[in-house]
Amino acid sequence: MKTNEIQIRDPFILTMKEEGMYYMFGTTDKNCWLPPGTGFDCYKSNDLEEWEGPIAAFRPSENFWATKNYWAPEVHAYNGKFYMFATFKADKRYRGTQILVSDSIEGPYEPLTDGPVTPHNWECLDGTLFVDDDGKPWIVFCHEWTQIHNGSICAMPLSPDLKTADGKPVFLFDATEASWVRPLKTWSEEGDGERHRMPAYVTDGPFVHRMADGKLIMLWSSTGDSGYAMGFAWSESGTISGPWIQEEEPLWKKDGGHGMIFRTFDEQLMLTFHSPNKTPDERPTFIEIEEVCGDIRIKT
Repeated sequence: MKTNEIQIRDPFILTMKEEGMYYMFGTTDKNCWLPPGTGFDCYKSNDLEEWEGPIAAFRPSENFWATKNYWAPEVHAYNGKFYMFATFKADKRYRGTQILVSDSIEGPYEPLTDGPVTPHNWECLDGTLFVDDDGKPWIVFCHEWTQIHNGSICAMPLSPDLKTADGKPVFLFDATEASWVRPLKTWSEEGDGERHRMPAYVTDGPFVHRMADGKLIMLWSSTGDSGYAMGFAWSESGTISGPWIQEEEPLWKKDGGHGMIFRTFDEQLMLTFHSPNKTPDERPTFIEIEEVCGDIRIKT
């Protein structure tokens, strides 16, 4: 398959240089907004243009707790195994990030525990793995706007085996701290038999990247002047705890987001994200970027 033939949201690339292969994961259900959730597929390529797949990376067992909203799988190589961080939801249960594990990058992936690692009474999504300079694993995730209206991004330390939280969530920032973010045009909440209009600000798709000069940045997505957009923040302390300073202008302004950064076989920095943001038209986008004077820029 060619890149423009693959319907995928939230693309995530794992570069396996020794194999000469790129592995792409993402939200691959044909309509990820409606039940039932089907699972996640994987694609692989040696040039980011022609892809083998789809390969079934995860399919739920009959007793798997989640029934819908199978979103945004990321796969990280960690301690000799491959760990998938992915979002799931079920009726009468909070949305959360579940961690799955496999000995093979292609899967099949199996749940590491019997439920999400994110707080069980929070609506959460888009968990990503960050390992700090001391080797401590963290999950960085969104506390979703559907519960708190002004979506936030938090970090939580994990046990070395990634099975449990190893401390309380740490608030990093919320959506309205970025000057480029705009509220959703329409949203209302059911309550007391009435429809109440509430301002709602989205946080989506955090991804943490350590630059060559040591600067720690975080990509994340929200709603901008022209729809779905992606910006970034940088940590003043150089650690995951921040404080996080928001860039004034988004990195990608129109109809694309939930991105991540990876390196090609020849060490070129590459940004991938999905665009457009409308189902079923989503496709993976690949753009060369560069680090210049402590900033991330799209190469022109």
